[in-house]
Amino acid sequence: MTTKTAISDDAAHLLVVDDDTRIRALLNRYLMEKGFRVTVAAEGAEARRKLEGLDFDLIIMDVMMPGESGIVLTSSLRAIKNIPIIMLTALAEADARIAGLEAGADDYLPKPFDPRELVLRINNILRRNAPADSPKIEQVMFGPYTFSLTRKELKRASELIRLTDREQEIMLLFAKRAGDTIPRHELIGSDAEVGERTIDVQINRLRRKIEDDPANPIWLQTVRGIGYRLSID
Repeated sequence: MTTKTAISDDAAHLLVVDDDTRIRALLNRYLMEKGFRVTVAAEGAEARRKLEGLDFDLIIMDVMMPGESGIVLTSSLRAIKNIPIIMLTALAEADARIAGLEAGADDYLPKPFDPRELVLRINNILRRNAPADSPKIEQVMFGPYTFSLTRKELKRASELIRLTDREQEIMLLFAKRAGDTIPRHELIGSDAEVGERTIDVQINRLRRKIEDDPANPIWLQTVRGIGYRLSID
């Protein structure tokens, strides 16, 4: 017997637009299992009809579709709606990805992809777009460490641990989203000269400053194939 996941009425509503029947079915099932409400469309015209009658919190859009492409549809929607869009693309060329971002996409994910990474990106975008009504966090504590978000200072008890400017920025991002997995591309940010290998080196340097055994980290944990997380448990 198959057990269906109960989905809350106030769960985020996602629109998946992809002409590949297999991918639509896979994403529909997987995202519903993760607690999202999901509506699917096979091409641009169907997506427009769904958008006329329903409200969505985020759109997952394939680039290559018959008729209206995902890039054209994204550009058109940006003129009338402010819904976050993640583009899925099988095109490896940087120009194709840049075209999607220039059209107004908030993020892109190359095919084939791990559905877990898609969920992480969805949650990160929804979190950034959530109303800022929660109290501002000034510091995060993990084990014997305290990181001040306002001063970008890391202390072990009363001892100040020296961080480089780049290490401060990385710790600030971890502290703002403590416990969440942060993909490598977000740690890279807008600095085109920083690659994933450089991020790995910077994380290892941070580990040497805060981990008793950097080879078996407790606080800065690797999430294989995706990125890193700051554990505050």
